[in-house]
Amino acid sequence: MATVILVRHGRTTANASGLLAGRTPGVELDSAGRDQAAVTGDRLAVVPLVGVVSSPLERCRQTAQFILDRQSGTPHAPVEQELTECDYGSWQNRTLEELAKEELWKTVQSQPSAVTFPGGESMAAMQARSVAAIRRHDAAFEAEHGPGAVWAAVSHGDIIKSVLADALGMHLDLFQRITVGPASVSIVHYGKGRPTVFATNTDAGDLSWLAVPPASEDAAVGGGAGHAAPQAEGA
Repeated sequence: MATVILVRHGRTTANASGLLAGRTPGVELDSAGRDQAAVTGDRLAVVPLVGVVSSPLERCRQTAQFILDRQSGTPHAPVEQELTECDYGSWQNRTLEELAKEELWKTVQSQPSAVTFPGGESMAAMQARSVAAIRRHDAAFEAEHGPGAVWAAVSHGDIIKSVLADALGMHLDLFQRITVGPASVSIVHYGKGRPTVFATNTDAGDLSWLAVPPASEDAAVGGGAGHAAPQAEGA
């Protein structure tokens, strides 16, 4: 199968103020978030992406544009509704400090699979629709471009955490053990037998190795030799 680079949007004004923005329209990247997205775009510039799929919310579309602007080609760039933020219902637009006092907060931390946000979505439904969307796009990109295809999905923290939990074979109740920072890069390859998680929550490092399809989908016993070191300029 293809390889997906999961990118969280850069920091927003809501993130900086500790507000749970949810699906509120008009929440955009702040200056730090734009800088973060630019760095991520530069990191991905060395990878010929066949697609950049984005959540419909502004902060994700802005982050996706930083990636697209640095690609030498013209990747397919659809908006995917199923990668939008979780519907937090009446929790939306409240501060995290205030929400931490709610009884439901404890369940969000310890048993997410049992959580349905008041007037909103269950976390289990959030995971189901986001994983299905990622796997659907991954299969479509592989069918069109071959098993070496690499594409990016720009989405939100809880969405990406839930996708990573699925790829790692973790129960949703363990997904709070995963951290996904603003503009971070995580990498999943959906192989024929099982997914392989190459990276989680990275904000630096060479990604040029992604331009070379994996030689085998089997796990290297003992860990293997790893990726080739990047070539220095002029070498």
